[in-house]
Amino acid sequence: MAKGVKKIKVIKGNYYPKMSVPGQRVTIVPNQDVTFQVDEWLPGTTAEDKKKPVIWMRQTNDRKIIIYQAPSATGYTFRIDKQYCGSYQFYIEASFSGKRDAKNNTGLYVKGWCEPKIITSKWTTQRGSKNSIKNQNKTKFISYGHIVYLNLTTEGLNGNTLTVELWNQQTAKADKLIHVYNNVQVIDGEVNLKIENTYSWMAHVDNIQNVEEFYIKVKDSASKKYIKDNLGDELHGIYLNVKNKVITTNANVSKNQTPTKVYKPDVNSVRQEPCKFEVIKITESEVKDGKASNTTVKIFDNGKGIRKVQSAALQERIERTIYYKFDSTVIDKNGEAILNNVLKFLLEHKDSTMNLSGYACVIGKQNYNKGLSQRRADVVKKFFADGGLDPRRIISVGKGEIDPTDDKMGRDNIKYKNEKDYENNRRVDISFVFNAHDAQTVNYEVVAPTESTKKELTIDIAGFETNECFRDSKSKHKKQTLMVDVGQAIDAGDTKQTFATPSFRYKVYSNISRLNVAPIKYIWPSATNPNQFHMHVHSCRYFSNEKRTTVLIKAYPDIKWELALEFQVNVSNYKAANMPPGNIYAKHQEKARQAGYKRYRLNETGKVPISIGVGLSAEWDAGREKRSFTNEFSDKIEIVAKMIATAVNIVQNAINYAQSAAKETAIPVGFNVRYPKFTVVGKWYLERVNERANLSVIGEVGFGFKPLIGAEVVIDIIGAAIAVASYGATGNPAAARIINKFRGGLEKLGASVTFTATFYGELEMMVDALKIDSINGINMQGKTTIGGKMGATIELSISVEVGTVKGTKVKPIATFKAAAKADSYFGGDFVIDSDTTGLFIQPVLKFSGVVLSVEIEGEVGWWKSNFKVEEKVMKEETYYMDKKYLT
Repeated sequence: MAKGVKKIKVIKGNYYPKMSVPGQRVTIVPNQDVTFQVDEWLPGTTAEDKKKPVIWMRQTNDRKIIIYQAPSATGYTFRIDKQYCGSYQFYIEASFSGKRDAKNNTGLYVKGWCEPKIITSKWTTQRGSKNSIKNQNKTKFISYGHIVYLNLTTEGLNGNTLTVELWNQQTAKADKLIHVYNNVQVIDGEVNLKIENTYSWMAHVDNIQNVEEFYIKVKDSASKKYIKDNLGDELHGIYLNVKNKVITTNANVSKNQTPTKVYKPDVNSVRQEPCKFEVIKITESEVKDGKASNTTVKIFDNGKGIRKVQSAALQERIERTIYYKFDSTVIDKNGEAILNNVLKFLLEHKDSTMNLSGYACVIGKQNYNKGLSQRRADVVKKFFADGGLDPRRIISVGKGEIDPTDDKMGRDNIKYKNEKDYENNRRVDISFVFNAHDAQTVNYEVVAPTESTKKELTIDIAGFETNECFRDSKSKHKKQTLMVDVGQAIDAGDTKQTFATPSFRYKVYSNISRLNVAPIKYIWPSATNPNQFHMHVHSCRYFSNEKRTTVLIKAYPDIKWELALEFQVNVSNYKAANMPPGNIYAKHQEKARQAGYKRYRLNETGKVPISIGVGLSAEWDAGREKRSFTNEFSDKIEIVAKMIATAVNIVQNAINYAQSAAKETAIPVGFNVRYPKFTVVGKWYLERVNERANLSVIGEVGFGFKPLIGAEVVIDIIGAAIAVASYGATGNPAAARIINKFRGGLEKLGASVTFTATFYGELEMMVDALKIDSINGINMQGKTTIGGKMGATIELSISVEVGTVKGTKVKPIATFKAAAKADSYFGGDFVIDSDTTGLFIQPVLKFSGVVLSVEIEGEVGWWKSNFKVEEKVMKEETYYMDKKYLT
């Protein structure tokens, strides 16, 4: 039962259904890819057969010449330029063997359609000349009788038959039709008309001038319509100037010629040779977070994305020879196998021109052998032409005898010679040049430990076959991979290893050593000079240039750095407000005095007392080696000092605001606001992300202000109660009620009472694990925390004066402490934003007010009491501070 392709169809791309006939022909849209695939298989085709590649062949309209063929299991993609649109139809078919089916129409006729146009027009005196003699200045001429060539490039007219009308430009009357050229063929989108009857034009010109101007109009024979150019003009070839002079009276028939074409080797990067490899993968084994893992990167995938080298084409010369028996032009089986191999190669490599040189031995007459050598070359040319190769790509020459002679003494007489001595002289040499595949080296970056540890890579090369390499036996590609360890420079010390299997293991290392005395030079690992390992794997289809490295493995050090910084301002910020005079408040006054003096010195000198701690550490060689570098600095980093000075101003504003808010309440209060302490922890190292061949510089940054703003607010509750004359809006009824509970008995004892509430809070901002990828940018994988600690402590202290105790003036007889509810907070938001001026920071301070909630039980001698008070003693506040610009 027959097997193979029965029908093909279009599976992708745009075409015109109304201009197509299903199963027979299809008219496609130009300049767009259209993909063909097998539609039906012959009954004997198995499921396994259907998975195999088929040979796709694009042929001329008469199906005699294969323009291009290629094997593919996924279909054939074809595109028609507008120049090749028209009535001309290409024939596309597919088969397992690559042989065409002359009996059955298994393929499709394909043409393109677009609006017919004349794109360019020129007159020349030589065929294929680039110098046009048409002009409007009458500076170039021909004379009557000269041969002239008309060239037109077209769109939408390929294969059409045209009528070309020659017109004479007239001044005072209508232009005159001089001559009509019928049945002018458009071949490969061009008209090339050799006109030899210019002498006959002269008789049809009225009132002939010294120089006459001629132009043409072109009509499509099928539509009977004049064809326009891109500007919508019907006149073309303006103008051919003819001088009133006769050169010859000959008037031969004009001839339509095929376009002049120079056949050059194909420069495409994608090849279809059976000598090939398809995929290269590299797998790394490593340990991450204590777990073993494998990462596989496909660094080469059937030529996708590769670029050819921007230099002169790498040309390879292919030579083959077939031999004949004595006085024979018959191609034997060995010769037929060689020719079929060459034919397949040339059909897959467009535009390579082949040279055939026929030879004969000296036996026989020299003239006879000259003809015999030509016949041998012509037989090979016919073989290729019958196989579908364009005969215009083949140059066949009979070279005659090898060491020719016609010696009458008999040296060319078979009676005196053993004809076996001349077998190698009876031959046809086949040679052609094509552009080999010379692509740019593929780079693969890897993080690796030291030479003593190394990292093992697993390299897999899929689809590696070189048995059908088309090169000569001495230079055939081998199914092997050469690995060259060149370190950082190619020299005599290079280490080479050859691997015969398509899958093998190879160890790489970086240039950092285990006991490196100066790892600081690797502080930016991507900027170091990597070790290099050159991988040579070559085939005809990909990377045929054996002098060029296929894959360059760059091994960077696996060093990981960690930097910890801490900036702290060493200054106090205590202020007191509404404190009454007396010894009991002396500590508040002294603390405020000292803080004021430091601020005075700060403003006077313009310097901020800053403590900067730096910790730097590194680990490498797969974590086996670690080293740290720690230094302390003070007032040495000017830019950092300026940054923190900005923060100092922010905190000072907070203090001033808090003091002014307290004055409105008349409550005795002290403020201790702490300056920011900025901490940052940074890590950076090289890492592979998302199975890319190139490494990324990965940075992990954690930073924060701890605190951003820290504060303690100390309120003297008794002082708050006695600082006002009444329990009005500005007084403190809660504190007064507490005091009244104690006064009656305690005053009789001569006791002194201190009753304070300390409210504390710290606002922190911490950014955890901000991940920076040099390729993908910033990824907030961690979290940002803005918060802090809030709370309040109430302290009641009662002291009684005992005069009988020597050396003791005051003796505490009872102390009560009670924790208030966490209903109060001192904090806010830290806004980072930008406006037209630039990037800024704006703190927003918030104070919830103070809710005093106290339960006290106490017993001192004869006095015993318990009570509960819950009152708001300070109002809520929100304050938007000034923006501080960072840029």
